[in-house]
Amino acid sequence: MAAPMNQGQPQWASPEPPRLHVTQQEEEFFAPLSTLDEPVMETIMRDATAVGAKLKVVLLPMDRSIPYGGYSGVSQSENIELTDRDKEIIQRLKDWDLWGPLIVCLSLAVLLSFKAPVGQASLVFATIFCAVWVGSAVVTVNAQLLGGTISFFQSVCVLGYCVFPMVLAAAAVDLLKMIPLGIFSTLCELAVLVVAFLWSTRASAVFIGQYIAPSRRVLAVYPVLFFYTFLAWMILLF
Repeated sequence: MAAPMNQGQPQWASPEPPRLHVTQQEEEFFAPLSTLDEPVMETIMRDATAVGAKLKVVLLPMDRSIPYGGYSGVSQSENIELTDRDKEIIQRLKDWDLWGPLIVCLSLAVLLSFKAPVGQASLVFATIFCAVWVGSAVVTVNAQLLGGTISFFQSVCVLGYCVFPMVLAAAAVDLLKMIPLGIFSTLCELAVLVVAFLWSTRASAVFIGQYIAPSRRVLAVYPVLFFYTFLAWMILLF
């Protein structure tokens, strides 16, 4: 005697798969992040807070117990030992954005264009703007060609944020030029630029060094020195 067929269902149809029980918490967790319904002011404040946090990361130095201010782990063939706080700083810088570097770049370009000779303000502004972005791209491509695992936009973001000490140096140099101190004023300007140069270079070199093989770190950090040297020279020139 033949087995009875299920009425209303073809003989070739496969049984329905069991339905998984999904809780409301799981639906909210796996739901795509959307800010379309978020108020504009809340979005602006969130982005501004993120930019301020990254600028604070760049301004506050890492653990000072690292030998030679962190350069020994970057310039020599050895592993970089970071504290828990340094690892937290590195993790924050991985969350890249381009709003902060754009603001920093525009601030430096505007400051130097105000001090430019008559008729050269637009040229100075364009030079600084292009130098920051093209220089960041060149340093990033160089690091990737050396086998670095760093993301392109992560590196551009870090290098852009690390220009911020140069912006503060440019503002300080403007104030020093207003004070007629003669040769002492020039020495103070050089000292400010040297500190800003070392600060910017260290902040970016330590981050980039995390993604480069120890034997190639010197080649990766070398263009960073030229990048910030050019910016420091432009600040001193104008």
